[in-house]
Amino acid sequence: MNEIILILIIVLVVVAVIGIAIFLNVTNPSLKRNWSPDQAIMPSIHFIDDDTVRINNIRNIHYRTTRDFDLEFYDRTIKLDDIESGWLVISPFAGFGAAHTFVSFGFKDGSYLSISIEIRRKKGISFSPIKAFFRQFEMMYVIADERDVIKVRTNTIKATVRLFPIQTEKEHIRAVFVDMLKRADALGKEPEFYNTLWNNCTTNIIKHTRRFSEKPIPLWSLRYLLPENIDKIAYRLNMIDTHLSYKAAHEHFDITKTAQEAEDAEDFSKAIRANIVRRPI
Repeated sequence: MNEIILILIIVLVVVAVIGIAIFLNVTNPSLKRNWSPDQAIMPSIHFIDDDTVRINNIRNIHYRTTRDFDLEFYDRTIKLDDIESGWLVISPFAGFGAAHTFVSFGFKDGSYLSISIEIRRKKGISFSPIKAFFRQFEMMYVIADERDVIKVRTNTIKATVRLFPIQTEKEHIRAVFVDMLKRADALGKEPEFYNTLWNNCTTNIIKHTRRFSEKPIPLWSLRYLLPENIDKIAYRLNMIDTHLSYKAAHEHFDITKTAQEAEDAEDFSKAIRANIVRRPI
């Protein structure tokens, strides 16, 4: 009797594995679904020449709640030579080291743009790391104002946000920016599935950065799966622009309170950096 039960269990497991394999192979990503309004429009990129790029559909949402907001988009032409700084943004959620990571880029005129790699949600659907492993979410690169993607976390969701200035050559920062723009544009033509393990926000940032950095950034690390403390890798590689110890830097670059106090600031990006001290020149 026990042998029969064991055989049945083995058969059920094999059938389940085969079923999952078939499902994963026949499920294809799509650009046409009933998308959540805040992710229905993807950015598009046009490189005018070697130093000039036109970004269409930069998102700029004014949130009252995560479900009640004014959705706006605008276009912007950028001179790549005007890119002056890069910033790593880490926003923990759900505990256990989970976090959303994204990057911001600063320009000569004092403005900033963020690029946030996210699941592209269908209307009414919330993120699930389990579902994201089984081809349930496409991926998109949201290009947005910091007032959108940072402020919604600090002021609307009341989540912690740490904003780390990156210490590297400006040429590397610009190269990463261009590389991310190209991928953002490509995803608007050839969709891909987001994957919790190997195609998520952090792993993609690492891929973009490793292509142009001379630092020995690990190809893989467990911190990429639980990236709340991924700043530790950047700190050890001397990529964070600070003279502080790691523990002090971890606290110093927490802009949550500053952002909440800057709720009505005319220049939100400037306000959230008001207390940030970088490495002495």
